[in-house]
Amino acid sequence: MVPIREIKTYSVLLADDLTLVREGLAALCQATPQYRVVGQCSEGSVALRMIETQRPDIAVLDLGLSDLYTLEIVRKVREANIPTRIVVLSTRKDRKTVVEALRCGVSGFLLKSDPSAQLLDAFDQVLDGGIYVSPGLELHKIFGPVPKTAPEDPLDTLSTREHQVFTLLVEGIRAKEIAARLELSPKTVDTYRASLMRKLDIHDVAGLVKFAIHRDLISLR
Repeated sequence: MVPIREIKTYSVLLADDLTLVREGLAALCQATPQYRVVGQCSEGSVALRMIETQRPDIAVLDLGLSDLYTLEIVRKVREANIPTRIVVLSTRKDRKTVVEALRCGVSGFLLKSDPSAQLLDAFDQVLDGGIYVSPGLELHKIFGPVPKTAPEDPLDTLSTREHQVFTLLVEGIRAKEIAARLELSPKTVDTYRASLMRKLDIHDVAGLVKFAIHRDLISLR
C-alpha cells in the first residue's frame, strides 16, 4: 500500500544560470498552492549553501551550474544526510549522464525540453519517495541489458570522475576552472583528462568536442 503523503505546502529551491528559466519555474510553482519557492540562485556554490541552511523539500538544479559542478552538490547533500530531494534539469539525454546522476543520488532527472506539467509530476513522485526519470528518455536503452553483440560504448569505460571532467571539457571549460568546480587539484584534473582521452582514443580537446557533437551530447550554437 502506497503511503499517503502529508498534505502541506512544500518548499522549493530553484537554481539555473538563466533568469528566464528560473522565473518560469517559479511561476509554475507559485501557480500551485502546494509548492512555495523559498529561494533562487544561479551559482552552484550558492545553491549548496542555500540547501544546507534552508533545507528545502525539493531543490531543482540545472545540470550545468557554474563554479561548483551540480553532481558535486548532490554528493555533498547526500553525505550530509540532508533530506532535500534533488531534481536535475538537463539538455543531455545520454545513458552515461543519466546513470551517473542517479548514482550520485538525484531523485529526478528531467529534460529541459519536457512539458512544464512534468515538473509537477516529478515533484509528486519524489516527495512520495520515488525516482522520476523524464518520459522523453528511452528507458529501455538506459536501464535495459546491453545486447551481447553490441559493441561496448566507450563512454561506459569512463569512471565517474573521468566522465565529469569529460563533460566539462566538451562544454569549453578550462582545466583550472574544472578543478575548482570539482574541488580537485589541477594536477588531478590533468590525470583524469589523460586517462579519459586514452580510453576514448582521442588525444585533444577538439577531438573530444567532435565526439560529443557526433554523439549529440552537446549542441552547435
